Amino acid sequence: MGLIEYSKATSLKKVYQRCQVVSEKTKRNAFFMFIDLCLCTLKYRSGVSDYFNYKFYERSGKERKEYVTIGDTDKFYEIVSPSKYKEVFTIKPNFLEKFKKYIDRDYWTYEMGKEALEEIISKHEYLMLKPIDGLGGKDVCKIKTKNIDVDALYHRAFRERLFLEAVVVQHPSLAKFSKTSCNTIRVMTLNIKGDTEIIMAVARIGNGVNDVDNFHQGGVAVKVDVDKGIFVGNAYNKNGEEFKVHEKSKIKFDGYKIPNWDIVKKMVLEAAKVSDDIKVVGFDVAITPSGATFIEGNRRPGWDLIQVVYDRGRKDLARYVLDKYNKAYDTNYKI
Repeated sequence: MGLIEYSKATSLKKVYQRCQVVSEKTKRNAFFMFIDLCLCTLKYRSGVSDYFNYKFYERSGKERKEYVTIGDTDKFYEIVSPSKYKEVFTIKPNFLEKFKKYIDRDYWTYEMGKEALEEIISKHEYLMLKPIDGLGGKDVCKIKTKNIDVDALYHRAFRERLFLEAVVVQHPSLAKFSKTSCNTIRVMTLNIKGDTEIIMAVARIGNGVNDVDNFHQGGVAVKVDVDKGIFVGNAYNKNGEEFKVHEKSKIKFDGYKIPNWDIVKKMVLEAAKVSDDIKVVGFDVAITPSGATFIEGNRRPGWDLIQVVYDRGRKDLARYVLDKYNKAYDTNYKI
């Protein structure tokens, strides 16, 4: 969110107050930090969240240039994953249908009617209630089916655009970190004329309290070595705080082996070919006892997740993607 947009949603006073909070921790001058934040918005097309999430207040100009900021993000994804094709991914049931080859769990939307709602309730002890077009794990929760009032839920789902999904049984190896959430791997793929590759993978682990593993809902993230299928280094939360071990389970992140990794790689590389219009996808993959399955796909995989975990800008990845795109389609896009 840029400074102008942020000021409309809240106030510059609150932005300055946030600078004061950070200044107390870092011993930097809050006023100069606020001025610097404003200048970064103009020079790097960064937003308020960019400035604090990426710790721009302690970065050099050379380092700041290498971050994919909110302004860069909008331009990048409109090139490689145009918004006119977004509904395959932003509407969650559309994704479940489009990629059903890789998904074997039940789901229900209000268009299916009350009879289908009663059927899915009868088959499961727990279900996940999700917004049809939600982001960042917001408003996702696990519900016990015996407590469901069918009429009330049906009308609520229609009114609030919600759907139900069966709970994924994750591999015990990943459940050890956090049993309250399904801990997933965000795998970023590139598809250029049917030639697919994995360009990034990051594991997302829940905090042991919330029902989801999302970075924006208290979870942490850790780099994944794509070739070896292991966690690399320490985990980070959205605020850039570093964790050698999981806060709840006390399991060390670095070197942890991901089960069924060969299955994951094969699955995402094949699935990336399903939509030729969307060149870049962030697949959220759950590791199951027998293999792997998709939770969802993201037309705009978050650069904040990647850049916080790497503790540096990853514009090199964006340039790599655009170079491949330009060569294949005879264009000259840059960010």
